Amino acid sequence: MSKKSSLKIVAEKGTKKTNRPFSAEELLHFYEEMLTIRRFEEKAAQMYSSGLMGGFCHLYIGQEAVVTGIKAASKPEKDYSITSYRCHAHAISCGVDPKKVMAELTGRSGGISKGKGGSMHMFDPEKNFFGGHGIVAAQIPLGTGLAFAAKYRGEDRVCVAYAGDGAMNGGQVYEAFNMAKLWELPVLYIVENNRYGMGTSTARASGMSEFYKRGESFGIQGERVDGMDFFAVYYAAKRAIDFIRSGKGPYLLEMETYRYRGHSMSDPAKYRTKDEVEEMRAKHDPITNLAVVLQEEYGITQDQLKEIDKTIKQTVQDAADFAETSPEPDVSELWTDITSDEKGSK
Repeated sequence: MSKKSSLKIVAEKGTKKTNRPFSAEELLHFYEEMLTIRRFEEKAAQMYSSGLMGGFCHLYIGQEAVVTGIKAASKPEKDYSITSYRCHAHAISCGVDPKKVMAELTGRSGGISKGKGGSMHMFDPEKNFFGGHGIVAAQIPLGTGLAFAAKYRGEDRVCVAYAGDGAMNGGQVYEAFNMAKLWELPVLYIVENNRYGMGTSTARASGMSEFYKRGESFGIQGERVDGMDFFAVYYAAKRAIDFIRSGKGPYLLEMETYRYRGHSMSDPAKYRTKDEVEEMRAKHDPITNLAVVLQEEYGITQDQLKEIDKTIKQTVQDAADFAETSPEPDVSELWTDITSDEKGSK
């Protein structure tokens, strides 16, 4: 389930006891993961603005508690993950080297998809990460298929299939829901409701915006969760995954979260006020609030947190340097990874 931080813990005297389900080392690991995603995305935004990236670029800034909390409740060595084009954070959370993710963003051969997928299409089956999909809602039937394969093979796996609120109005989503419940497939559907599909609020785009109820007509249970709270995400995901592993079929969690940036780097996000964004940052930021827990309940010092941030910034800078110095794909790569046969890729 969880990993330990590499930071040596020196708790302050008088630290009050906590009832949290993690040790200080474990919780620091998740804090580091969330902060790595934040710093990585901030650096990606800088590089995009500098012209080092082409195409679209969708950032995850503000939503870090969702993917991190779910990963904490799953078995990364077994469970599958599949998501939409807002996928950098999911790749990193699955254990993909940030250098390979950044190189992919810049279209370099050192990227996880050899520089041919870019921001929206990155995969690493060895890490049980299956994308990264540019077609809205395409990952939901694909994730359902991964769950079908796991059940067919008798494997102890859960597929976590992420989608945004905008994708929930796609027809293929409900075809997948029907099959998942009919065959009691081990799939956890996550709706990352960041409140705006492209530039349109959910209230203007959805006749019924209680997304956690979208599976009810198929018999799929659902919950609405505070997606800005790491612990709320973890507990909900733990309940859902335990339910799925017991053979009871699919489950749906709606994560109420928030992205601080526009839909993509080309979106100025003028459809919402600065006050709205600033209020979310001030009161609900998942990283800031987890830092408070670490200090007040685990005795982690401000200096320790600053040291973590310094180390992470260097890791991200190393990833950027690797991306900038990695060569572009050879022209011959135009003809690879197009078709396959029993002998492998062509």
